[in-house]
Amino acid sequence: MTHIYECRILLIDDNPDLLSMLTHMLNKEGFTNLSIASCCREAREILAKELPDLIILDVMLPDGNGFSLFQEIRAKADLPILFLSARDEDNDRLLGLGLGADDYLTKPFLPKELILRISAIIRRTYLYGRSGSAENQSLSLGTRTVHLDRGTVESSEGETALTAKELLILKKLYENRGRIVTFDALCDAVWGDGYYTYENTLMVHIRRLREKLEEDPSHPKWLLTARGIGYRLL
Repeated sequence: MTHIYECRILLIDDNPDLLSMLTHMLNKEGFTNLSIASCCREAREILAKELPDLIILDVMLPDGNGFSLFQEIRAKADLPILFLSARDEDNDRLLGLGLGADDYLTKPFLPKELILRISAIIRRTYLYGRSGSAENQSLSLGTRTVHLDRGTVESSEGETALTAKELLILKKLYENRGRIVTFDALCDAVWGDGYYTYENTLMVHIRRLREKLEEDPSHPKWLLTARGIGYRLL
């Protein structure tokens, strides 16, 4: 796979209206290689013929449990799976993620958020590779290259050093590239326990980080703000 839109996606959900909406939305975004199953039986029949690159899986299905189907699928193939569920309980989310799901999104959801999460999973799994940590990689952002192993940003003007906290923020964003990282998650990655008073400080670090990463820090292209939620690295 050389591009995210080549991804073969299997949608498993018993709601025909939701399946129709998801199909239309994904097609509009460029994802055209889609398969649909409304129950566990149909999903098994599809999987027996051809394995997809990504599965979007409902938790509640008419002939079984999405968590059980997840374990059944993962026992045969290590496919990336995103749970899409109306069950918004913490225990369900923790169970899904604890089983090894790549993500868990509750209904109702913002279509754009689902697209972002799907894209992030595909990039992490197929385009960035499964091996290698951030410390051993370089990150290209337009005309600038970030060397995560050295903690520097290289541009036509030379090389600029990142501070320790800027590097921690950037590594956290890099690990979730394409996906929104909340203020709390970033603060926890940088300051650990007792981070609750650091949100304003985080904003200062983000502003300084943009000055090193962006051609025009006032109009960022790579390090974007998700208003009221957090930040996202493209």
